[in-house]
Amino acid sequence: MTRLRVVGVADTDSYVKWGAALLGSASADWDVELLVLDTPSVVSDAQLHSALAGSGMDAAAARRVTFDELEFALTSRPPDAVLVAARGPLARVVARTVAERAPFAVIVTGLPGISIPATRKALLYRAQCDVFVVHSHREVREFDALAERIGLPQSFALASLPFAGRDRAAHGDDLVFAAQALVPAERSDRLRIAAMLLAAARAHPDRRVVVKLRAERGEHQTHAEADPYPELLERFAPLPSNLVISTAPMRAALDSAEGLVTVSSTAAIEAVARGIPVIALDSFGIAPELINVVFEGSGLFGDEVDAAARRFRHPDPSWIHDNYLHDPADDDWTAAVAELVERRREGLLPHREPLSRRGGSLRDTWERKRALGPLDRSAAGRVALVLGVPLRAALVAAQRARAIAAPRPAATAPRTPQRESSTTR
Repeated sequence: MTRLRVVGVADTDSYVKWGAALLGSASADWDVELLVLDTPSVVSDAQLHSALAGSGMDAAAARRVTFDELEFALTSRPPDAVLVAARGPLARVVARTVAERAPFAVIVTGLPGISIPATRKALLYRAQCDVFVVHSHREVREFDALAERIGLPQSFALASLPFAGRDRAAHGDDLVFAAQALVPAERSDRLRIAAMLLAAARAHPDRRVVVKLRAERGEHQTHAEADPYPELLERFAPLPSNLVISTAPMRAALDSAEGLVTVSSTAAIEAVARGIPVIALDSFGIAPELINVVFEGSGLFGDEVDAAARRFRHPDPSWIHDNYLHDPADDDWTAAVAELVERRREGLLPHREPLSRRGGSLRDTWERKRALGPLDRSAAGRVALVLGVPLRAALVAAQRARAIAAPRPAATAPRTPQRESSTTR
């Protein structure tokens, strides 16, 4: 087979980083390009530069495009495969566009970090994709079981976390804290973490505590952050000089790390891969909504006192193989994509149809308008917005009325929140 041309489409910080690194890991065998789609949450130039640094992908192979330019690019030079690296609602829009504009392209998708527990929404949003890339043997099992349970067959392929390099040594004495927008969610819990960071800095004034952020003030993130740590830390001013804020790439922050502290960030896997010990905070519990159940059995859990005292842990060897640090020889995603490309060329791989939903083409236009916001300037988008907003409000009101009128069911165990996204850095 000739070299494949594979195009990635991404917009936010974590998806751009993941897409670039995943394509970069395959660039020796493929001709790759990353199209950074202009959306309301698109990466800044600084975030894009950081994402491409060390990704293995040539920076010249990444370029910004509008949605119209994306459609033209898919039509004018159809790729063999497209990596849809985007949050659920946008992923659905992009997958549909690829199917329409580049009908022979294999549509690849995935999530950029820890994706345990597997969620229904992650699959539903990406139902039109031909193969779903995951990053551990456990994720393969759990997503495959979920897909069978909900009746939505999907092909899964395994790839090592592309930014979890094992060949980069770390030498330093920084405590690196990997901040996350989603967890913990409560302001009071985030204030507890801020106090922990302050205590850690004061306990060892000769060693730095580095609060590793995902974005500078004013830059967008994949997930909106209600209580950023810089603002929370201002309540404790003046701060010790060894408590610092950093937006450097995570791989650079870990270069000078003694250990890493987080609630559930994928940075924990990146650290473990480099032999850096970790504390996964269990101060707020262990639950699916904290995205930290994956660390059960790892030996990495610790509390705020452990973190302030720098009592870092190395993972239990029995946990490693099943959770993100498998033998790279187990990876099969590039072979899976190449096989699907060949089957589609031979007419043996039918297209996956989008999920049937009410609204038809108007629903499609409405979803594109919602995903692109003011950057969708089409007349159809304006019409869909005018019609869709009151219609959606009426549907939500009707659903609430039915819920109020329905008899209350017997008490059951709490439901796992159906967040579609993984833990991302």
